[in-house]
Amino acid sequence: METVLLVISILLIIIVLLQSSKAEDAAHIFSGGGSDLFKNRKERGSELVITRVTFLLGMAFFVICLVSMFV
Repeated sequence: METVLLVISILLIIIVLLQSSKAEDAAHIFSGGGSDLFKNRKERGSELVITRVTFLLGMAFFVICLVSMFV
């Protein structure tokens, strides 16, 4: 169980690092360049896949932690 949790956590770290940087957009709030910051953007292609994989890995990590806590 611990090995699976370790593998999922490493994959989760890697996939989060692959995501596009949204911190750059947040920096525009303080510099005053946020005219298109809150514009509705849809994720497409690889961005959508990475977001969904991140969600699935996060849920798997959460569930395995809960299961291992009660076992």
